[in-house]
Amino acid sequence: MSEAAQDGHSQQYGVETDSMTLQRFVLQEQKNHPHASGDFTNLLTSMLVAVKAIASATQKAGLAKLYGIAGETNVQGEEVKKLDVLSNELMINMLKSSYTTCMLVSEENEQLIEVEEKKRGNYIVCFDPLDGSSNIDCLVSIGTIFGIYKKKSENAPDISDVLRPGREMVAAGYALYGSATMVVLSTGNGVNGFTLDPSIGEFILTHPSMRCKPKGSIYSLNEGYAKTWSKGLAEYIRTRKDPEPGKKGMGQRYVGSMVADVHRTLLNGGIFLYPPTESAPSGKLRLLYECNPMAYIMEQAGGLATTGKERVLDIQPTKIHQRAPIILGSKQDVEEAMEFLKKYDN
Repeated sequence: MSEAAQDGHSQQYGVETDSMTLQRFVLQEQKNHPHASGDFTNLLTSMLVAVKAIASATQKAGLAKLYGIAGETNVQGEEVKKLDVLSNELMINMLKSSYTTCMLVSEENEQLIEVEEKKRGNYIVCFDPLDGSSNIDCLVSIGTIFGIYKKKSENAPDISDVLRPGREMVAAGYALYGSATMVVLSTGNGVNGFTLDPSIGEFILTHPSMRCKPKGSIYSLNEGYAKTWSKGLAEYIRTRKDPEPGKKGMGQRYVGSMVADVHRTLLNGGIFLYPPTESAPSGKLRLLYECNPMAYIMEQAGGLATTGKERVLDIQPTKIHQRAPIILGSKQDVEEAMEFLKKYDN
């Protein structure tokens, strides 16, 4: 059959016959590493099964009565919803059964999760199974965030394999469950976005080589905490709203779901901020499975991520649920914010 005839058939049935799936993409990347064992590919494949299952559950959460509170609180003191429990179990079970992981860190589990010896591999995954869970029952976009490290100790894995700066991750990404389900992934060689095609059950490359604009027009943070901001941050936000004559101000957008806010910032440029507050002087977002993966993605896309004092990916963690402030987004916007913090906050 001629190439033109083949194209005609694919158009007739509405099927793209040469789509780049996420699994095919990772296999292609694997070819660039002659000594690769294929374990990393297996790890991602298993995690994608969990992501698809979570996406399916979020779509039918109301029908399946998954919106209610499970009657427990997680380690952060937040009420655990049924969908949180389901998402956490899916991630843990799929990662353990991939035979590629040795330790897991989940937002929902107080303790480090050790994989039984017979199922152990060489990777550590830190994840937030359902970011933005307070938005579940009002149908706002939510997501899953993950960061992946490779075990460095020669013998049995220990806590030192987990408590490492984000710059040592081998991959990071997030899944966004909204009007479509999308996975944004970096393995250290740029950022690519894959959208789930429900008709074939595969993630298709739709956003290759994603780059964050050098400067954006949107700032994103919770202004309800304005009274607790430092002088530098308050001045920075004031000048975004009320710029000097001749300069254009910025608009404000804040969803309250980190995945949704960071995804918009990545696509459209701008700045996302979650600074320290009186009630959370060390910040509220968790370093290992929220700040680090998002900082990794943003830097790989040409943006910046800082705590206001240091690069997020350079922080040496001391505990698995450690919190950190974060400012990330377009390079110029983050640099301008840093100038205000340096000027007013020393």
